[in-house]
Amino acid sequence: MTTNNWKNEISLRKYSNSDIPFMQQLYASTRESELAMTNFSVEEKERFISQQFTAQLAHYTQYYCADSFHIIELNNQPIGRLFVDYWENEIRIVDIALMPQYRNSGIGTYYFEKLFAQARELNQPISIHVEHSNPAKKLYERLGFTLKTQTNDIYLLMQWCP
Repeated sequence: MTTNNWKNEISLRKYSNSDIPFMQQLYASTRESELAMTNFSVEEKERFISQQFTAQLAHYTQYYCADSFHIIELNNQPIGRLFVDYWENEIRIVDIALMPQYRNSGIGTYYFEKLFAQARELNQPISIHVEHSNPAKKLYERLGFTLKTQTNDIYLLMQWCP
């Protein structure tokens, strides 16, 4: 997929409860490699994904303002999500994820660049949590994010400053 093929066809729309099945499928796609290393049955994997997704969404909606939680669409079809929370002194990317076939296509970078423009206007940093082993960490570093703090043995808080 080239840039010219999707830039005019991509959009954001606020998520709704009707997006939950898609969001759970998206979440499952982000955990595939991790679950492949287990000896869980298909049913156990599905149950695990359902429980973890439900817990994650409950956490996000309880602790963040969901006003800027969006579904990324290509030609009016959901392909990802971009959840952002605007704090007094910081823009927090709560979550960004794309379905596997749209990863490494430039779509994530496109939305980061839009957020960078907002951050410059507001003169605020952008932060995002990432797992040490998440391949997206390399993208964040390439885009100029640096380590702000290490939350625990799993998560890093990275920051981009205008």
